[in-house]
Amino acid sequence: KLHPFLVCMDLALSQKEVIDPNYLWIGPNGKNLKGQSYVNLTETGKLMVRGFQEFMSGSYTCTLSYKTINTDIQEEREKFKTYKFMVYAYREPDYTYQISVRFTTKECRLAANGQFFEELKKILNDLISDLTCHVIEPSYKCHVIKIPKHGLLDELFVTFQVNPFAPGWEAVCQQISYDCEDVTNRRVQEARDLIEEFFHKQTYVLKHEFRNVPAIHYIDHSFEVTRIDSCRPGFGKNDDTHNDCASCCVVCDPGTYSPNNEVRCRICTSIRIKHYGAKSC
Repeated sequence: KLHPFLVCMDLALSQKEVIDPNYLWIGPNGKNLKGQSYVNLTETGKLMVRGFQEFMSGSYTCTLSYKTINTDIQEEREKFKTYKFMVYAYREPDYTYQISVRFTTKECRLAANGQFFEELKKILNDLISDLTCHVIEPSYKCHVIKIPKHGLLDELFVTFQVNPFAPGWEAVCQQISYDCEDVTNRRVQEARDLIEEFFHKQTYVLKHEFRNVPAIHYIDHSFEVTRIDSCRPGFGKNDDTHNDCASCCVVCDPGTYSPNNEVRCRICTSIRIKHYGAKSC
């Protein structure tokens, strides 16, 4: 959990002497923040929001009142300055990796193609299970390829995703005190690296350990990987409003919601959502 700090002053004023400063902080719900359990207010006008959560997002306004004294005519005047801050909860996106590889096969009609695909899924899942990652949405298609200056080749096009939310991932997250995205993202990156290394080794094994090349074998340099981002429910990316953090999953604004792991918050037309981080409409 983060504890954002806001300061009720601008740079120019902070360089000067401020007489009898008084600070009034108003939170997103329009209430005076003095005495609220989740904030810490200092005598110098700093506001710290403790354990920041989605519902604390929104507009924070501070009015600074202070005095100016004209010693020549013994005149005191009260001055006011207002500062407005927009504060949003955000999370790092969750990473999943889309991977595609190709294999040569004797012919597309072979029953062995399906058996090979099932065995490959099992090997990959075993490879990354210790990281509480797993293979999802696996599929393959067989195509006949015309190679320049060669005849026709039958090839298996295999695609799958490497996902960090295998059964048991929540238990791993409960062992840490901070948000889990860093841990799950690091694990899924490790899983991706293991799988990439596995396929690169296939090339070496084919060249050095087989006298006769197997009927189905990996095509060198066919490994391709793309990162897919997703956001937790109640969060989404918004390049327009948050272009300074375009890759972040930011809490959904009032009037929008996200019920699942999509990357965008949806507009709710059936009811008026007044709070941040809505998960339903």
